[in-house]
Amino acid sequence: MKKYLLLVVFSMFFITTYTQVDFLNKIDAVFFENPANSSQEFIIYLHVQAEVNSAKYLKTKAEKGQFVFNQLQQTALHTQSNVLDLLSHRKVTYIPFYIVNCIWAVGDLDLMKELAELPEVAFIMENELMMMEQPLEVTMNTDSKNGENIEWGIERIKAPEVWELGYRGQGVVIGGQDTGYGWQIPGLKAKYRGWNGSTADHNYNWHDAIHEYNPIHSTQENPCGLDATAPCDDARHGTHTMGTMVADDSTSTFGVAPAAQWIGCRNMERGFGTPQTYLECFEWFLAPTDLNNENPDPHKAPHVINNSWSCPDFEGCNPNNFVLLETAVNNLKAAGVVVVVSAGNSGSDCNTINTPAAIFENSFTIGAIRENDTIANFSSRGTVTVDNSNRLKPNVAAPGADVRSYIATGDGSSFDYANFSGTSMAGPHVAGLVALLISADPSLAGQVETIETIIEQAAIPHYLDQDCNNINGSSTPNNAYGYGTIDALEAVMIALATTDRTIASREALVFPNPFSNSFTIEFEAFGGETSLELFHANGQLLYTESWEVLGIVRKSVEVPQLLNGVYFYRLCNGEDCISGKLVKF
Repeated sequence: MKKYLLLVVFSMFFITTYTQVDFLNKIDAVFFENPANSSQEFIIYLHVQAEVNSAKYLKTKAEKGQFVFNQLQQTALHTQSNVLDLLSHRKVTYIPFYIVNCIWAVGDLDLMKELAELPEVAFIMENELMMMEQPLEVTMNTDSKNGENIEWGIERIKAPEVWELGYRGQGVVIGGQDTGYGWQIPGLKAKYRGWNGSTADHNYNWHDAIHEYNPIHSTQENPCGLDATAPCDDARHGTHTMGTMVADDSTSTFGVAPAAQWIGCRNMERGFGTPQTYLECFEWFLAPTDLNNENPDPHKAPHVINNSWSCPDFEGCNPNNFVLLETAVNNLKAAGVVVVVSAGNSGSDCNTINTPAAIFENSFTIGAIRENDTIANFSSRGTVTVDNSNRLKPNVAAPGADVRSYIATGDGSSFDYANFSGTSMAGPHVAGLVALLISADPSLAGQVETIETIIEQAAIPHYLDQDCNNINGSSTPNNAYGYGTIDALEAVMIALATTDRTIASREALVFPNPFSNSFTIEFEAFGGETSLELFHANGQLLYTESWEVLGIVRKSVEVPQLLNGVYFYRLCNGEDCISGKLVKF
């Protein structure tokens, strides 16, 4: 009998010890290196993650976005309650997320141990610092240029030829998460979705994920402060990237898609962020909210997001937290949003694309070329080995050296020009190209895989004498250029060639006489809503009208103060659109 009791006691001790070890394995080892009673930031990752793969069977971006949003919110609602109750009981600071089923919190090791014992909790990971991809070469450039002088990168990717076809990014929304944006700069203000020409409305158009000063800085003198209610840039970087995507003013033309609109999220405090700030911006882009961070609306999500930042290993980023940002990227792609990511500036060795979010399968990763079409020496190379995937990256390459754009100064309403070099400058060229493609073929909106495939197919192959992990540099794709350097004109031609244009048979746009402000349009519609838009060559919308029509229609349109010059029209019957150019003499 005594032997039996001893066996029972031993067994209970073994089970208790094993269970304790099991739940302690849920906690990142880094937390055991600090004093047990110290307060630390951490992220609680839950076992159950939403299933959103069914979104691929939905047709439109709106349907995809709403479905993914609903799935993510419901999963979080049904699985986070026990964790949130414990955090509330302990009276600690926390932020729940749904784009990834996780919760950011602040607490000590004892709290982490309590959380780790909950069956819902999969892992507790560090919320370490991340940083933007700093431009490697910076040249201040205060020269005003003639407005017709187009920057080399814009010319190299053949964006002007696409503009001549009438596709300038109209109808497309570009998102950017970065150091913020100088929204009052003239070449950006007119393109900001929150500006209607006379007043600003930052609801659903701007979010600030910076709620506290980063301890890495010696001072708390951030020019934007915390929780900014209007776009602001605290480190110049974000403004420069947005300029490359949409800017077009009287002195400079360096925006790939000058008729697109933009929205933004600040994810870094003077260049440094954390998984929490990046997740917050990713979540906001999935379903933008008002300035109170309430009433999320997935229908206001952008078509494409530019990400010119990274999580380098020397800051403590490790495979334990890769899953956070990868899940966010996967869910955004499922929702119909293209996620463009800079490859990084750690080249020129192989296997230097080694940081989130550039390493992920569903990130569209961009390397940088110089003006002579060679890969920049700083541009990071594949393959991706840090996660043992041996994934080939980048996807494509784009202009990223000596790129001229705006930088915000003072309170962000004033600006200078500067030439930056880095893959941070290459990514925005591709985000702008996505906007051009969707403006040429609106049915591409939400079709992320198709858009990425078109860009890769259209790319101009380039080679180099560098083999990485059995991938030959003389083959395509390779680990420096990917499929090659982007070609906007070829990409648009591919998109147009594969589009079913049901209203293309009878389109016509004619001025009755060279002095009139009226024109006649004749077209054939197949039922439903038909809309017409007229743009000046600078992207300004001059006229819009919509009708419910069926059959052949002849319509006379009067436009006040139509000046001589080049104009573009866009005619849509449902989701099928055609565009063309006209000239008034």
